[in-house]
Amino acid sequence: MKTRIVVLGAGTGGTLTANRLRASDRGDQLHITVVDQDTRHVYQPGLLFVPFGLATADDIVRPRAKQLHHGIDFVQSPIDHVDVAAKTVTLVNAQTLPYDVLVVATGATLAPDETEGLADGWGGNVHSFYTLESAEKLAIALRGFEGGKLVLNVVDMPIKCPVAPLEFCFLADWFFQDRKIRDHVELTFVTPLDGAFTKPVASEHFASMLADRNINLVSEFNTGEVDRFDGKLVSYDDREVPFDLAVVIPLHSGQDYVGRSDGLGDDLNFVPTNPNTLQSLADPAIFAIGDATALPVSKAGSVSHFEGDIMVENILRYIAGRELDASYDGHANCFIETGFGKAMLIDFNYEQEPVPGHFPGRVGLPLMKESRMNHLGKLMFQWFYWHVLLPGRDVPGITATMPTAGKQIPATPITEE
Repeated sequence: MKTRIVVLGAGTGGTLTANRLRASDRGDQLHITVVDQDTRHVYQPGLLFVPFGLATADDIVRPRAKQLHHGIDFVQSPIDHVDVAAKTVTLVNAQTLPYDVLVVATGATLAPDETEGLADGWGGNVHSFYTLESAEKLAIALRGFEGGKLVLNVVDMPIKCPVAPLEFCFLADWFFQDRKIRDHVELTFVTPLDGAFTKPVASEHFASMLADRNINLVSEFNTGEVDRFDGKLVSYDDREVPFDLAVVIPLHSGQDYVGRSDGLGDDLNFVPTNPNTLQSLADPAIFAIGDATALPVSKAGSVSHFEGDIMVENILRYIAGRELDASYDGHANCFIETGFGKAMLIDFNYEQEPVPGHFPGRVGLPLMKESRMNHLGKLMFQWFYWHVLLPGRDVPGITATMPTAGKQIPATPITEE
């Protein structure tokens, strides 16, 4: 009898996991079913480019089912709940899918209702770019913006791709210079963090970059209200930041069905997960990957890529009754667009914050340094995403474990205050 594997979510993590499992199933012993509520697979890093006219929906959207290998079943339906004890998934149409192994890969969702003033949706003088529809509306708003106060506000962490708000600020600086109206635009980055980023050395570096571009930084700002009528952000301690146009990144949460699944998720509907094996803490038969997890790691596509290597191996070990591989170290990396045809690259894990050097070894792309090479790397990543990452192919020289060769790692580890 075949082992029934149900993968919830056909985004980055779910797709690469299903494809890797299918490729490993040379004895045809696995029955793999992937469930998602829609058929549209969006290349999420491309959403950053849409507001600036550098990408369109045609460039970044493909059918979900076509990204899955032959022999994988695809079911389009929203999920009602998971019964952890009975090992079943119930869909909103009342269909029940029994499983031997469950993979939760449904990512994170925006929760604008948690912030006063965002419940009415996007438009007018308040926008976002974390969905295709909102990014397209923002593109129209930016084209018509002739000057004034433009504010980028991160409401709270965690969010998908934590560097994207910084990238937006850098690209906005380029965009308005290209339109020759930069002197008429006051750019401000408003964040709940105590600096520009979550790690101290990188945070200091990015703060310096913001200052060099005349972009204001407002830190430790915990947004309680977005007042679109008076044009201001209001914090819980009554601080205010005025705006003519606000780009707001709302609070993120896990999916609603996780909250309806007894024991599966936490208070934000993220799935508590072993940080090294990717096995859920709810039940040994459940694994979680990517943005759906409660792990202390960036919610970014590269994380899903590195997690997938370990998680697929562990699913096969679990099925075979073998000890799991506990070697995932939180490896993540991100290209960071900085405008004017340049970008940076950072590479880090649970213990090691971003440092200068090269990736993936002593010879490679420069780390923590703006370069044309990194910009081309970011552009090329889209091809890599569709043709290598999603199909679940191995990449020579790139492993789940963060490489240390080529990095300028201090002899004394840097600790956060």
